[in-house]
Order: sequence, then C-alpha cells, then structure tokens
Amino acid sequence: MELGGRSRAEAVALLGRDWQSRTILLHGDGVVWPAVPSALGLTLDADATTERAYREGHSIARLLGVLSGRGGIDVSPVVLVEPNIAAPYLESLRSQVDAPPINAGVRIVRGQVVPIAAVVGQSLDVPMTVASLEQQVVQVVSEGRLPLAMVFVPPPISDAQPLVAQAQEWLAHVLVVHVVDPVRDEESVWTVASDVWSAWVSWHVEPTGSGELGWEIDAERVHGFLADQAAILGQGRYLDMDAAAVAVHDAMAVHSWDVRLRVLHQVQQRTVQPGETIASIARDVGIPYPWILQANPGVSDSLRVGQVLSIPSPDVLLPLPVVDNKRIVISISSQAMWVYENSALLWQWPVSTGIESSPTSPGVFQVLTHEPNAYAASWDLWMPYFIGIYRPVPTSQFMNGFHGFPTRDGATLLWTGNLGYPVTFGCILLSTQNAATLYEWAQAGVVVDIRP
Repeated sequence: MELGGRSRAEAVALLGRDWQSRTILLHGDGVVWPAVPSALGLTLDADATTERAYREGHSIARLLGVLSGRGGIDVSPVVLVEPNIAAPYLESLRSQVDAPPINAGVRIVRGQVVPIAAVVGQSLDVPMTVASLEQQVVQVVSEGRLPLAMVFVPPPISDAQPLVAQAQEWLAHVLVVHVVDPVRDEESVWTVASDVWSAWVSWHVEPTGSGELGWEIDAERVHGFLADQAAILGQGRYLDMDAAAVAVHDAMAVHSWDVRLRVLHQVQQRTVQPGETIASIARDVGIPYPWILQANPGVSDSLRVGQVLSIPSPDVLLPLPVVDNKRIVISISSQAMWVYENSALLWQWPVSTGIESSPTSPGVFQVLTHEPNAYAASWDLWMPYFIGIYRPVPTSQFMNGFHGFPTRDGATLLWTGNLGYPVTFGCILLSTQNAATLYEWAQAGVVVDIRP
C-alpha cells in the first residue's frame, strides 16, 4: 500500500479500511476455510504502522534510496496476535478439519470377501498452528494465507487380513431355516447359501480395538427373502417377519446356523351350510364353540344358511413358545392317545374323554399349566396330576386337561373301570400312573392334538 505523500491521519484511515476488508485463508488438507483477522486474534495497529512508515520515510536510508533511484521503502505493518483468541477459534474448526482414521475392514461382494484398506487420519494441532501464526504473522497477513498444522493419526486396525479370515469363516456356513406349523404338524426346510444371507449383513470392526469383526442384520432384506419364500405356505398362513428377523439375528449371534420359525394362521371366514350349528362348525374347524361365539358378537347357535362367521386363528390356543420335539395326539373316536418324542412313539395309552353333554373339544392345543391335585368345584372332583391344555370358555379361567383317576369327598375314587370310554366332563382321563408319567414329561408348550 502506497502511503507516500499522505498525512498521518489519511494513512491511518487508509490502513484501517484495508484491514477491515482482509480475509485470511486457512489451508487444510486440500480444503480452505476463510477467516477474518479478528477471529484469529489479529489486530492491526494502524497508528504504530503509520509512525513506522513516517520514520522510515524520513530516514537517511530513504534519502539515499531517492538519490540512487531505488524508489520507495518497504515497511512491515505492526500486527498484534492474541493467542487466547486464536486458539479457541481454531478449536471450533476441529470438527470440520479433523479426519478420523478409518480401520481396515471387509465387505462382501457376491459372496466373496473383499478387504478394505485402512485410512490414516489427521488432527489439527492447535498449539503448533498458533505458534506458527505468532512467528510468521506479517507473512500470514501479507499473503492472506495460514497453513494449518496437522498431525497424522494411525488407525487402531491397519491390517485387514485377520478380518478377512473371520469373514471367510462365517461364509463357510449355510443357514438352515426350519419353518414349523405346529397346528398342521408340518415342517419345511429352507436352505440359504452364504452368497444369499451375506447380502443381509453389514460388517464393521468392533470399536473396542480388539480386531473382532462385528455385524448387523438388515431386517428389511431378511423380510424380502422370507416374503418370497413364504408364498409357498399358501393362503391363510404367514410368518411374523419382525420375529423372523430377530430369530435369524439371534441364531447368528451364537454362531448357530439353524433357525426355527413358527407358521401363523390368519383369521378365517366360514359360510354356514345347511344343517350346520355353532357346535358342529366348532368340531369341524377345531375351535371350542364359545371362542367362535366370542369372535361373532350377537350370533347364537341358531344360524342361517349363507351366514358368514369369523373363525379365530388356531394360534390363540397356542399362546406359549412351541416345544418342537414333543407332541401328544388324542383320538376321541378311538379313546386313545399317543405320545411322541423326536417323531418316535414313546407311549400309547387308553384314555377317556368327555361325555356327550360335556364333550372334549377337538383342536390343536398346548400344555399350559401343571397342578399336582386340581379341584373342580362344579363336580366336586379332585384331579391328580392335572395338566391344563385349554379353556373351553375364553372368558373363564376354568381349564380342561389331562388327569388321573379323580376322587370325590377326598375318599371315593372314580372311573377306575371306565378307561377307554367317554366318562369325563371334558377332560382327558388317564390311569393315575400314566398321568403321573405324563405330568413329568410334558412341559409347558408341548402341543396337544385332539382329533375327532
């Protein structure tokens, strides 16, 4: 800036206007941030600069320069630096300037493990930058440029090969999905190759610095695959997709590659046919008739042909997690039961079911409760080794179930000679010895299939 020939006041004003318009460019790694000098704690002392220029302009050196034809004299400005202002401002830029290191990693491409190279990070060195500003303030102001001092930050995990080995060990497994319908006693097996299930998974390095490979399941991708597969289940049957995604995640979390999913059933519509009653429909669909009445408010046993009823899902009668490897089958017509474990027949016993006025309901039920000696107040019966399997009336806590020979008045033993013939008020009678055996074997969740 040419100050020659100006008064001191003019020079001070000119320097002040120029200073207000100045910008310092902060240079990072290929990125530039503009800053006004005051943000960096820089102040131009225009009076001192003018005084310095005046003294230099009237010095012998200036006179000799004029006589020798060298022209004007360069005078450095007087700029003050306040580190206590510059440092906090530079710290405020850290989130924009710093580049955290990136660990080595892996990604899966079409079932193949591809390593991801580590990236060295960088961090702003505020004290070093402030020191550089103090030492070179005139150059910074003159050039309008301040290089930011950066330090390199190495990533904790720089070698991808151990991660590749971990991922390859995972990809060596095939995911086997067992789709079980406890109502129909059916099971489908879906085999999922690693190039398919790996597309459901995103990988990362655990932040603990242990070098362990972490992962997350994309539930939407699991849903998409299962929805396509579930089409073979047919109308009226479906999977709980959220529960299925959780089951896949939980199995993989313990390095188990077998997943069991339960088939669920929709509420169905039933059109009344000639001669049908609520009771006959209940026997046909395997739902106790009070449950059907509850699902159809205002409907009585007097039906009209063509009337449409809502039939509850059989899942309402299996509220507990299903025990997959055990099943009890009862035939009302044969007055017999078969007990299976791992698909093999364990016991076959005679039973007695309900009389005509208080029948045992056909359907698929579940072991729900155990009572060593249950009391039925309506009939004044004590029932040993009672296993509750369903509530005949959904609004009542009363249950039908298995039990041994009952007693009345605490002394009279009943029905010992009636085994194999309908005699109960809805329960399933066994010999007391067999009831005790079943009581210990059948934990809550075991499916009980009662057939007409």
